[in-house]
Amino acid sequence: MKVTVIGTGYVGLVTGACLSEMGNHVVCLDVDERKIEILNSGGIPIHEPGLEQMVSRNAAAGRLQFTTDVVAAVHHGTLQFIGVGTPPDEDGSADLQYVLAAARSIGRHMTDYKVIVDKSTVPVGTADRVRAAVHEALTERGLSMEFAVVSNPEFLKEGAAVDDFMRPDRIIVGADDERATLLMRAIYAPFSRNRDKLQLMDTRSAELTKYAANAMLATRISFMNELAHLAERVGADIELVRHGIGSDPRIGTHFLYAGTGYGGSCFPKDVKALIRAGHDTGVNLGVLVAVEAANEAQKRVLVDKVVARFGEELQGRTFALWGLAFKPNTDDMREAPSRVIVHELLRRGAAIQAYDPVAMDEARRVFGDLPGLSFACNQADALRDADALLIATEWREFKSPDFEQMRVLLKEALIFDGRNLFDPALVRGQGIEYHAIGRPGGEQQSLPG
Repeated sequence: MKVTVIGTGYVGLVTGACLSEMGNHVVCLDVDERKIEILNSGGIPIHEPGLEQMVSRNAAAGRLQFTTDVVAAVHHGTLQFIGVGTPPDEDGSADLQYVLAAARSIGRHMTDYKVIVDKSTVPVGTADRVRAAVHEALTERGLSMEFAVVSNPEFLKEGAAVDDFMRPDRIIVGADDERATLLMRAIYAPFSRNRDKLQLMDTRSAELTKYAANAMLATRISFMNELAHLAERVGADIELVRHGIGSDPRIGTHFLYAGTGYGGSCFPKDVKALIRAGHDTGVNLGVLVAVEAANEAQKRVLVDKVVARFGEELQGRTFALWGLAFKPNTDDMREAPSRVIVHELLRRGAAIQAYDPVAMDEARRVFGDLPGLSFACNQADALRDADALLIATEWREFKSPDFEQMRVLLKEALIFDGRNLFDPALVRGQGIEYHAIGRPGGEQQSLPG
């Protein structure tokens, strides 16, 4: 099947690569010439495990192409997937300018029946706005032409996006056009061979489903982070609590980890957009307002622990920071807790030696030349002569460190663990003072030796 994907970010590039992997002829369109140059030269503009190999394989086979030619891209695909960004506007609502621009481009250049698929995360009612934009562009051309608009939200986790697309747990399709529905069933049939994963509904329900899913996951994270504060006060261990409640099948084990708060391109933006949608329609989504407030506060939890241990004035202190990306297996630093940690520590006069396995280039771009912030070549270099270690991202390579080396390199054997990577008894048994999230005994001093 001939497919066009508009946008080559996380959503668009993964969608295009995975659809081409199943034998479709996919053309990916982007107005960013730099991105297209990178892709046509064999690179990819984002870090996503497995994606570069898949792009290379399908580009070599001629099934995956990249272009800035809008006319050629619109003419190519019967299915036109829109996978562009929907950044938050100043009022928290999703900015649809790129989605609607893509829709107008399709309307200006289409010459036959098209199925326009909203793959981007968009507010309820966007399908109607896309339909109106395409119709207006056709009217300006003096044409009347059949087309359909479908809502097909993505459910991809950064760091596991390829696996999520290739082995989806559900495929949401919002459509009211029989021909479009048949085409969507056909394009997704190879992803549903063991069972029918496609769930058909109206466009507005499909649009809301995406926001509801991310809002629910964000709620679980903020709920556990608030319980972690209570656990510290009453002497409970949030990790044991997590196991206890996660074993209940009505609750499950996912997204119950206490930490430094959620970040990335999805949860913060989507929670804000849903709150704004409630405000615009007269619905007070008080739970989500609390979720957002709790998350913003949680991004400062490691700084609060550092201040409680060393005092408000941190001039002359140096801290090692492991982890800059908002989660492992990505270089994405959008809304990352590390950004708050860095700025808060620097504001108090501290110096920071930061390291991340993947996000160093992105961190240099994000932070620029901030006085007091330096980037280490590896974990050990970050530790050297630092007063303490802060852990902000749960990369695998951080999970089994050389504690003896850590004690030698650090000025003080002291860890502030924002991801609860270690067994407190094990770490303290190594003579290291250990402060985690929602775990008792953080006030213990380091053991001699």
